[in-house]
Amino acid sequence: MNRRSTIKHQTRHGTSPSNRRAPNIKLRCHGFTLIELLVVMGIIAILMVLVAPAFTTIKSGTDVTSAAYTIKGALDTARTYAKANNTYTWVGFYEENVSNPSSPNSDTPAIGRLVMSIVASKDGTSVYDPNSLATIAPTKLIQVGKLTKIENVHLWTHTDAPSGIGSTLDTRPNVASTYCIGNSSPSNSATPFQYPVGNPAPAQQYTFVKAVQFSPGGEARINNNSNPLQRTAEIGVRATHGTTVDMVSPNLVAIQLGGVAADVIIYRK
Repeated sequence: MNRRSTIKHQTRHGTSPSNRRAPNIKLRCHGFTLIELLVVMGIIAILMVLVAPAFTTIKSGTDVTSAAYTIKGALDTARTYAKANNTYTWVGFYEENVSNPSSPNSDTPAIGRLVMSIVASKDGTSVYDPNSLATIAPTKLIQVGKLTKIENVHLWTHTDAPSGIGSTLDTRPNVASTYCIGNSSPSNSATPFQYPVGNPAPAQQYTFVKAVQFSPGGEARINNNSNPLQRTAEIGVRATHGTTVDMVSPNLVAIQLGGVAADVIIYRK
């Protein structure tokens, strides 16, 4: 028998060393024992208990931050549209009961769901008579973008006294409540507008009595031209848990915009 036939014979009838070791390897690769699995599950349960509160805080903080950037986006859109189309625009703010899935609703308290609408003048004028302020006719407005709704946030009129010397929430410019859009300010606009708008006038669903107005030059005022041009205006927002305002966690946001340049800056803790 030559060497080649010997190798074939061994292959057919014998087992190579590597094949003889395979069963032992497979035996060593069996899964965890029951005790080991119980220990791992116990460790995971303990970690979930410790980490779960942090998840709630992170989500709440994310909600407020997301709301702030959504508001900033609406303001930037309205200003850009006003300048590009040489017209007036308004960003309206309305808050309603978030626990009621029906929207719009006029429940009290109106907390937890912020509704925003951007409208523009069709003819490039301010539409209203500055000497006789009144509701802006919906037939003279066009909708800019879709209605925006943000849940688990609350308009907040600041009660703090920021120093005005820095770039943090506590040191931001201190804006008088007359020029702050929040839960208790400003006074209702003498030139409110409705949603939806169009011609013929559609049935009203929302009436926005708090707004930021942008002129064709991009200047920002609260509500309308009856308010003097300010260096800074503010929209305040804080987190809610349903209709309960979160007064414990430091999830406060102040969105400030310049009256002339209308640059938008977000301050938060």
